[in-house]
Amino acid sequence: MRWLLFGVMLVPVTVDAAPVRDADQAARYDACLGLIETNPEQAIDRATQWRGQANGGVPARHCLALALAAKGNYAEAATALEATARAAEAEHDPNVADLWGQAGNAALLSGKPAVAAGYLTSGIAASGAASGRTAALLADRARASVELDKLADARADLDRATRLDPQAPVGWLLRATLARREHDLPAAERAILEAGHHAPGDPDIGLEAGNIAAAQGRTALAHRAWHAVVTGAPGSPAAAAAAKLLAANPAGLYD
Repeated sequence: MRWLLFGVMLVPVTVDAAPVRDADQAARYDACLGLIETNPEQAIDRATQWRGQANGGVPARHCLALALAAKGNYAEAATALEATARAAEAEHDPNVADLWGQAGNAALLSGKPAVAAGYLTSGIAASGAASGRTAALLADRARASVELDKLADARADLDRATRLDPQAPVGWLLRATLARREHDLPAAERAILEAGHHAPGDPDIGLEAGNIAAAQGRTALAHRAWHAVVTGAPGSPAAAAAAKLLAANPAGLYD
């Protein structure tokens, strides 16, 4: 299993973010990643020891970074992922862009959007012709730009991301959120409908659909959207946010 920092979670992805050189190294890498799930502190110790050995390299650095992130040490994880990306560049690793993207996400989680933007820019430069990868990195850089109050930059990145990968819902979701915050509600509605088309039932999209409806003054529609998130994705961050909005605006809950 491989792990990618996304939003506020570590979620599994299918790509190898740190390719291994031989079977022994592959086994050590998988064992280190598996240990993160059960004992991240021990994974940190094991990865640190492995990194100091001759055959550690990118996989050892990567496991250490992910173990630090699992512990919530996002600033340290970002620094470790930057070192991993630079080591990967020196080895002409084809997954350099993914590693820069992970470094950027960790920096965002540590509250350093300017640092994140720099890492993500490096990832975009390394992404080559992989349009889906570039689009994902652009969407993440847009998040950093929003935190830096560079809304025009964020809008440009999201426009490019949705052109490069129009099937990816995250770009449309972020476009919708940004348009709502800029009070362009027609654009927000178009973008959230596009996001929902590509990911029906997604709780984050449902939450934002409710937010947009509320901003439009369509209270009953907003309540239905938020209620659907609460019942459809119990325990998720989106459901918690939707429940707070419903509690604050109880009228029309079942309209």
